[in-house]
Amino acid sequence: MNNIDISVKLCGLDMKNPVIAASGTFNFGQEFKEFININSLGGISTKGTTLKPRPGNRLPRICESKGGMLNTVGLHNPGLKTVVESEIPALRSTYDGIILANVGGASIEDYIEVSEGMDKCEGADIIEVNISCPNVQCGGMAFGTDPSVVEKITRGIKDRVKKPVMMKLTPNVTDIVSVAKACEEGGADAVSLVNTFLAMRIDVKTGRPILSTGYGGLSGGGIFPIALRMVHQVAGAVSIPVVGIGGIESVDNILEMIMAGASCVQIGAANLVDPTICEKLVEKLPERMDELGYRSLDDIRGVSLK
Repeated sequence: MNNIDISVKLCGLDMKNPVIAASGTFNFGQEFKEFININSLGGISTKGTTLKPRPGNRLPRICESKGGMLNTVGLHNPGLKTVVESEIPALRSTYDGIILANVGGASIEDYIEVSEGMDKCEGADIIEVNISCPNVQCGGMAFGTDPSVVEKITRGIKDRVKKPVMMKLTPNVTDIVSVAKACEEGGADAVSLVNTFLAMRIDVKTGRPILSTGYGGLSGGGIFPIALRMVHQVAGAVSIPVVGIGGIESVDNILEMIMAGASCVQIGAANLVDPTICEKLVEKLPERMDELGYRSLDDIRGVSLK
């Protein structure tokens, strides 16, 4: 299997494989070092970072559901200063893959300021802009559903930073293609999709929502077919790279995303079930490709679009 090529390029950067640990499920990488060799991963997307520290939403903020889980963590993070000065440098000191600095904000100005901070952080390679979080009252998904606002945020960030900018999209829209196109028009270097689906569970003993905020974001294997469809639609409509996210739990799920047009993938909720999953999938990918007669990911990328 030495002739199986699983390397990819993202925003002009070389990745040893297409597997990126998704933001919010891998913290800042260090916690997973006791479970896996983090250098086996193609990339790590850091925990979503805001200008100031955020305590996140009140408990309970996680609950299980068939085929997945709901969360309303609410961008709990230590703030830009700590992330830039401590968290990303610590990760970079032990990790040789690409680092995606995931950022959030409560206003366009917030997004720009946090992105500028990440642009100056030597350890960060790509700025991933979260305009898709369903678990905050201001910002996040509120910005990511209006194509005109999305284009304005994208352009505002691109005008102020030098590093590649990837916009992370919400699936909670009628037409995700129009939002992706707005990102492209605004100058985005790539888009990643999808974030979680707005959902809820109710405690039948009390009649009250289980999550403290009522609604939360649904992730896990149950959303994979919908996420795959959206990646397929967007990849067929834009010329910038697409990163596939949503319910990926197997090597075949990775291959499906690549065949749908994704440049690479992010794995999220599965990390919370099995913290070794990313490394396992990286190891299994060449073997499965060999079984199917595929020599490189470039050979199969976007084949379902043709």
